[in-house]
Amino acid sequence: MKVLGIDFGDARVGVATSDYGETLATAQGTIKVSGINDAVQKVCEKAIALGAEKLVIGLPKNMDGSLSYRAERTQRFAEMLKEATGLEYEFMDERLSTMEAYRYLNATEFNGKKRRNVIDTLSAQIILQSWLDSKKK
Repeated sequence: MKVLGIDFGDARVGVATSDYGETLATAQGTIKVSGINDAVQKVCEKAIALGAEKLVIGLPKNMDGSLSYRAERTQRFAEMLKEATGLEYEFMDERLSTMEAYRYLNATEFNGKKRRNVIDTLSAQIILQSWLDSKKK
């Protein structure tokens, strides 16, 4: 099954896909959005174009495991996206995914203006890969 990984944000949404064997996550880019309705529409179009059969959405949590202030908005986005695509979704704890992405970019000395767009894509890839790895255990 092909799974679409999503790092939802108000201005940018990072997207990644799995292979059909659900082993490897691959970055698919960042979608610029203006609000939740625009995000739903554009991610829906991307999901269809990429042949997604399931969605994995990063759920923002606090370090103590409680839901962050962004979690409610992310849950609303997930429900709207399910309604628009007809696809089931699962949440994946996204704690530290952005920090891990920054660490990787620092290690590879990836700097400059492109970094802002790449960080969301890389975060989506990390979220999806974490979900794929958790399913193999």
